[in-house]
Amino acid sequence: MITASKLQSCPTIRHGFFTRRDGVSSGVFAGLNCGYGSGDEARNIDQNRAIAMAKLGLKRQDLNTIYQVHSPDVVVADGPWLRHERPRADGIVTNRSGLAIGVMSADCTPVLFADHRARIIGAAHAGWKGALHGVLSNTINKMEELGGDRRHITAAVGPCIHQPSYEVGLEFRTTFVNENKDFAGYFLPSETPDHYLFDLPKFVVDRLEALGLGSVESVSVDTYANEDQFYSYRRTTHRKEADYGRGLSAIVINKD
Repeated sequence: MITASKLQSCPTIRHGFFTRRDGVSSGVFAGLNCGYGSGDEARNIDQNRAIAMAKLGLKRQDLNTIYQVHSPDVVVADGPWLRHERPRADGIVTNRSGLAIGVMSADCTPVLFADHRARIIGAAHAGWKGALHGVLSNTINKMEELGGDRRHITAAVGPCIHQPSYEVGLEFRTTFVNENKDFAGYFLPSETPDHYLFDLPKFVVDRLEALGLGSVESVSVDTYANEDQFYSYRRTTHRKEADYGRGLSAIVINKD
């Protein structure tokens, strides 16, 4: 489990960007696969989630996750929900103590948020679509609706695919440049003609810093390049494997 230093210093918060180590899954899912969206057996995923939550001093049932759809949508968790009740969204916030909230990722960017003064937390799954179309700002807005203050919010960007590993086509780059011509700065030419290398974590960090938060940090780990620690959708695609695991990032407010 990886932690971010500024979130770690928040006295009322526990969090973790979980690696794939210490889990019970096997095959292409080997390790701590926590994603119900994978083809892994549900009992393995349940056990892996229990292992992860134990590291935060919680039980599996204390974790709320969402049905991620690469959207800008954010929901409020005011209590635990069952697996089949997961709302379709890519951000989740809560002010409930002892209720962990989390997102899954396998190259996309997990972002954890905390306003420890107001005791409000958030988690966002920021793939390129979500990051481009507002999931980060919408998560902050939801936290403020619960009584948070963006000037006091700490955001931590977790492990994701980094620029040397993220080759994209011309159409992908055009989508960003059409949104804002300055976004061209997040792309470097690739050795492949009409292809580029995209800097997803810098894009996410810059979007967060533009929101006027109290602090923004990044753990700076490339999921694609660290197979022993992280699942990677792109690595699986390059190998033509049938499926892949999902890593969990989660945060919780301590009970009084």
